[in-house]
Amino acid sequence: MTGVEQNVTDSYLWLEDVTDEGALDWARARNEVVARRFASTERFADIEQDVLAMLDDDTKIAFPGRRGPWLYNFWRDAEHKRGLWRRTTFESYATDEPDWDVLIDVDALAEADDENWVWAGAAVLRPSQERAIIHLSRGGADATVEREFDMTTRTFIAPEDGGFFLPEAKSRIGWIDADTVYVGTDFGPGSLTDSGYPRIAKRWARGTALATADTVYEGEASDVSIGAGYDRHPGFERHYVARSTDFFNEEVYLLDDDGSWRLVQTPTDADVGWYRDWLTVRLKTAWEVGGTTYEPGSLLVTDLPAFLGGGREFEVLFAPDPHTSLHTYGWTEHHLILTTLRDVQTELRVLTPGPDGWTSTELPDTPAMSTTSINNLDPLEGGDEFMLTTTGFTTPTTLLSTAVGESPVVLKESPEYFDAEGIETEQFFATSDDGTSVPYFVIRHRDRRGTPTPTIMSGYGGFEISRTPGYLGGAGAAWLARGGTYVMTNIRGGGEYGPEWHTAALKEHRHRAFEDFAAIARDLVARGITTPDRLGAVGGSNGGLLMGVMLTRYPELFGAILCQVPLLDMKRYHLLLAGASWIAEYGDPDKPEEWAYLSEYSPYQNTDPDKQYPPILLATSTRDDRVHPGHARKMAALLESQDRTVWYYENIEGGHGGAADNKQAAYLGALGYEFFIQMLMEGRRSA
Repeated sequence: MTGVEQNVTDSYLWLEDVTDEGALDWARARNEVVARRFASTERFADIEQDVLAMLDDDTKIAFPGRRGPWLYNFWRDAEHKRGLWRRTTFESYATDEPDWDVLIDVDALAEADDENWVWAGAAVLRPSQERAIIHLSRGGADATVEREFDMTTRTFIAPEDGGFFLPEAKSRIGWIDADTVYVGTDFGPGSLTDSGYPRIAKRWARGTALATADTVYEGEASDVSIGAGYDRHPGFERHYVARSTDFFNEEVYLLDDDGSWRLVQTPTDADVGWYRDWLTVRLKTAWEVGGTTYEPGSLLVTDLPAFLGGGREFEVLFAPDPHTSLHTYGWTEHHLILTTLRDVQTELRVLTPGPDGWTSTELPDTPAMSTTSINNLDPLEGGDEFMLTTTGFTTPTTLLSTAVGESPVVLKESPEYFDAEGIETEQFFATSDDGTSVPYFVIRHRDRRGTPTPTIMSGYGGFEISRTPGYLGGAGAAWLARGGTYVMTNIRGGGEYGPEWHTAALKEHRHRAFEDFAAIARDLVARGITTPDRLGAVGGSNGGLLMGVMLTRYPELFGAILCQVPLLDMKRYHLLLAGASWIAEYGDPDKPEEWAYLSEYSPYQNTDPDKQYPPILLATSTRDDRVHPGHARKMAALLESQDRTVWYYENIEGGHGGAADNKQAAYLGALGYEFFIQMLMEGRRSA
């Protein structure tokens, strides 16, 4: 294990050996304790069955991915637990019973190969759509096996027959044409970055050995990753390379006619894209260019050939204000569609380029307290059609079809999984320690107003990820229907108010995300929504780090904590799996000045034997090759040594999502709700 010698005082370092039988036996023993306590009740069985029925429901929306005339879908249900990859036409999809053409049955494939395959996606060759590169994961890991698939014969093409194939690695592969791909993978010693991703991009021709593929770009070991790709838009074809120097900075290069790579001279922390000859730049920080300073969060546009030729004239397509940020954007054939967030509620606009500049039109009918999203834009094939989804905490998702200038038509509606009659959504704002106003949503029955109730609050607060309203199917049936209250927080570190909402909690400012979450916890009590002993907190991954800090820094605010696939040892996180890629978010513990602030909150180094902690359930996955399971293992062992009330559960497969199929997902979901019911509704907190 890299770097073990740097921290020899860690008594539980042996738990970082993921597949060591001693470590796995340690995990299995704790799984048995969890199963006896939480998974043996009739109520657990009922919740698990309700969640599984929801996940396996044949009437749920089969969300499509559009590629020209085809709509692709990956589907799991009770009969197909590993899933079916299939496609149909739009005309068929719009009917009550679409005629699906099954391309790959992953259950049958796993049985035939005697492998624990989990579907990880497909790269389809455009425009013919006769071939695809299939990404298959063992047990749900990020690392995948890449295999070429013939869409006409429904068979995999063996390497000896000229098929593209890559063994298990965190690879990147994409089509240039039917016989050529760009590839980045583990080519051997020195070919990966310190984060475990490809450092080298190559151009690989069919029928040739991977070792002889032409190198097109090499990055540094300290980079996060390197990737090459091909934009095949007719008449505007372009080869490009993206070099991620850290998690938030990327250099983009375009291939010139002379075979050299030309740097696109935009800020490396900006989101850069192009469509035909339009270059779009979404800024994360202020940019002074061409005599003008543009503000963070702005979306700029210019002519790409002119920019490459030295031009620096931009038009501002979106400028943020204190309440409004740009959430997403994408092209149809003739228009650019923006999704914005105004106090975490979505609004849509259509922007249209013309001879006299750009015009802007608002898309109406975006419901309050809900999220409306743009789906299935496909400018490659032409046309201004797209799809919309709308969803709210108590409102199942609706999928609509539309085109610019046309009224949306409902295509599909998700079923209801709990009785939402009387359950309302409210938005409140808490004041954090530095005076910042931080929003959060409260979902509860109207009859609970004025009465403190058991409450689960969820949080994330990192990597500029915005959390927006979405249907609470499982939580509705398992928690809201039992009289509980659910809270979704929008703390700093996320992107709800644009890039500055994120950068406000970067590195040495990380404490602001924690203070925001704690401020909301206090606000919930001050408003009479709950009490500390009936307030639970849940978060995963970066949100798991948040939970670890709540446990060690703010234990008096909570009655129970569920900590999922977490980062917890911030002294060693950068040495474990993909951890090095997150140094730009958290800081480098090997630098004394950065460890100084990391050490202030790193949960593993900040347990206090003199403090009372609320009960905690730590959950992780052996096959998580993104956030190392050693974080949760070591924290559980440390808390046990201090006689804390701690439970630990480790799914032996499942990847960073924690579950490899619907049954595992239902088990994990039911485990969390049963934990909170016992802790917050029944007060059964002893181990």
